[in-house]
Amino acid sequence: MNTLGAGTARPRSEYMVALGLAAGPVVALGFTRFAYALLLPSMRTELDWSYAAAGGLNTANALGYIIGAASAAWWSRRLGAGRSFVVGIVISALALLASGLTSDFTALSVLRFVGGLSTAVTFVVGSALASRVHTGGRQQRSAALVGVYMAGVGIGVVLSGLVVPAALTAWGASGWQAGWLLMGLLALLAAGPAARAAQAVPPAPPAAAAQGGSGLRALAPSFVWYVLFGAGYVSYMTFVIALLREQGLGTWSTAGFFIVLGASSALATLLVWGRIIGRLRGGRAPALVSAVVLVGVLPVLLSDATAAAMVSAVVFGSAFMAGPTSITVLARRMLPQHAWTSGIAWLTVAFSVGQAVGPLISGILSDSEGGIAKGLWLSVVLLALSAAVALTQRERSTAPSATATAPAPAAQPATPVVSPAAVEQN
Repeated sequence: MNTLGAGTARPRSEYMVALGLAAGPVVALGFTRFAYALLLPSMRTELDWSYAAAGGLNTANALGYIIGAASAAWWSRRLGAGRSFVVGIVISALALLASGLTSDFTALSVLRFVGGLSTAVTFVVGSALASRVHTGGRQQRSAALVGVYMAGVGIGVVLSGLVVPAALTAWGASGWQAGWLLMGLLALLAAGPAARAAQAVPPAPPAAAAQGGSGLRALAPSFVWYVLFGAGYVSYMTFVIALLREQGLGTWSTAGFFIVLGASSALATLLVWGRIIGRLRGGRAPALVSAVVLVGVLPVLLSDATAAAMVSAVVFGSAFMAGPTSITVLARRMLPQHAWTSGIAWLTVAFSVGQAVGPLISGILSDSEGGIAKGLWLSVVLLALSAAVALTQRERSTAPSATATAPAPAAQPATPVVSPAAVEQN
């Protein structure tokens, strides 16, 4: 195994490893989770679904994600981090391929569930691998490397924004099936560089013995924030394309919207949010993220102009992936080191619960008088509530055992997403 030496590896080599790992979020979120919004209008029309049924399919995906997030550490111990990361990508790819081969609602629900479970394992284990690419003491380089990994989400959104509309244009009514199949093939291709990158990550240091309490009670407002934020942002991501199509935007206009959203996410993850989050204390960073995402939802609800859609894509896209980063920074500051893994694991489950409930309720509202816009106003309400709850979160000092290794509160960039799958093996 190539174990990039502690602090001695060339930066270019480390960035190439992080880029290879970014194939994980490309598949996990860019394809499996978010591309469904592009396919939904075509699937709903051809399969005669209600919006509640369409939201239920995404809820099945989110339920799988809950189980995957809760069990990721177990899979990592069972298979090794590198192997569970790659196996998750392969299973996700097979679920994508199978989704293009059936029109049965029950079968699609099961496939969305399986895809949610496998992608959660991939994403959280990949976060742990990315945080270990640089083993030296340079916090800025480590944060930048995980930023490269997280930018895979935006890259995946951009790719799906190119592939899905092309399939819908070429194959018409059955284009949604071709869209799933093409993304499945791309996901299988992504497994190769992901596997090579995982093999190049240094092994984790021996885990320290857990001592003292977990301190999770102090994060109670953050748990509530994460549920509300997850429900609010994912309701928009699920139904915004359907709203834009109702407003008269064509296939390639909505594709442009999705591509702009993904590019904004990738760039902001790499260049903006790290420094901002690193300088805010308590719940102010999560509250700011909620506020920016809320502002990003409003343009498409207040205007049906193409320009409003693009403004929404830029603002919403620039902020929605800052949520996991902001809450992880806060957890690392407030929890003793031995509780980081369990704390982030439970926070991830809370996030997933919100993502499971949000689309279902939003879909039910969208089926009532007022249509999709009424359902998307739920996002605004939930995001406003999440911002208010976040501001009640107070920050206290970490336990002495954690302060030696925790990042400095203001001088360092935001700590990267820490996976609940921080494990002992590759």
